[in-house]
Amino acid sequence: MIQLGEKDVLNERISAGKLTILGFQHVLVMYSAAVIVPILLASALQLSQEDLAFLISADLFTCGIATFLQSFGLGKFVGIKLPVVLGCAVITLGPMISIGKNMGLPAIYGAILLSGVVVFLFSFVIHKILKFFPPVVTGSLVTIIGFSLTPLALQDMAGGFGSPTYGSLDNYFIGFLVLAIILVINRFCSGFTKAIAILLGLVLGTVIANFFGMVDFTQVGKAGWLKFVQPFYFGMPEFTVNGVVTMCIFLLINIVESVGIFYMIADICEVKISPRDIANGIRAEGCAQILGGIFNSFPYVTFSENAGLMTVTGVRNRYVLTAASVILIALGIIPKFAALTTIIPHPVLGGAMICLFGTIGANGIKILSDVDFKRNENLIIVACSVGIGLSTSVTPGLFEKMPELLKMLLGNGIFTGTFTAILLNTFFHYKEIMQAD
Repeated sequence: MIQLGEKDVLNERISAGKLTILGFQHVLVMYSAAVIVPILLASALQLSQEDLAFLISADLFTCGIATFLQSFGLGKFVGIKLPVVLGCAVITLGPMISIGKNMGLPAIYGAILLSGVVVFLFSFVIHKILKFFPPVVTGSLVTIIGFSLTPLALQDMAGGFGSPTYGSLDNYFIGFLVLAIILVINRFCSGFTKAIAILLGLVLGTVIANFFGMVDFTQVGKAGWLKFVQPFYFGMPEFTVNGVVTMCIFLLINIVESVGIFYMIADICEVKISPRDIANGIRAEGCAQILGGIFNSFPYVTFSENAGLMTVTGVRNRYVLTAASVILIALGIIPKFAALTTIIPHPVLGGAMICLFGTIGANGIKILSDVDFKRNENLIIVACSVGIGLSTSVTPGLFEKMPELLKMLLGNGIFTGTFTAILLNTFFHYKEIMQAD
């Protein structure tokens, strides 16, 4: 392992053309997950198509700024300076819908803004809790994240949940064809071609899907060429105790998830990160949250999809993500280009995501390989946390009789699995943890 900041693959200079292509590949991988939050929020709150278009633009614009803060950094205190993409935190969708229905959009953005300040301040004390995240915890967390996302990839491969063609043979044919293209490129190609395997799979898959009538260019034709993101578009934020407290609880879960992914990305990049680096990364997320409140966007979290992409392609350069951040900012202010990325059909995305999400889970197993499983308590920690986390993720309706806040928390497999791992690790290794001070 090498120390963060030494000359390595993270900081290798790449030509502008290759940076653009590799950065665009990252954008395509994270795009559907990034825009699903504004789409679902607008649907739940019955917003107009104009408001939805603004939310998507604001989201992409802020995603770009947030990713730049993480990958490129801002001075010595903001940004982990690893190849990290920040995108909408899906876990906060439930709280945002609840706040929006009861108190309105300004209360949502008040909660996002103030909770972002809390996350920023929390970064200054996070080093005190990192001792609760040894490899047995972070490995379990990353494993849960990867394998709990895989069913979503299968849903996309089937055509996207709710689609009239859901589960059709054509959808599966396209999905597995995209997966096959990616696997063939990884097996027989090398160099730059191998590095853009996912991008080639998405492009070729979309071209083939067009012959099956799956590609719709309508939104591209309707979209405009230039529209700047207006701060406080929905009015000045309103701060409510319930809204802010609820959002803070879910953002703490985001922090736990991000810490796990930070360690996974560091492992992929073969670098060693310090508590200070983790604090810088969380500080960037706090800044992203604050920007989300200002630009009427969303809370942000480190995206695991893009970490999986790095494992598949072998490209671990942080400037590639800086290029991706610039592309995201451009997509946010050029609706025509943003609409162009939406033409990729669900089965095409699903075929690519099967590979990416599975790779994330495999990286979790790789982290767990450093755990001493001769100690039976470590085996119990992993068994219980991964079992509970995955079971919660794939079994709907387990907590329907619970109060709303508990239902949202316990219904999230990442929360239940991580909480179990931390609790059991503390129970079995309390003395070792306390001696870590």
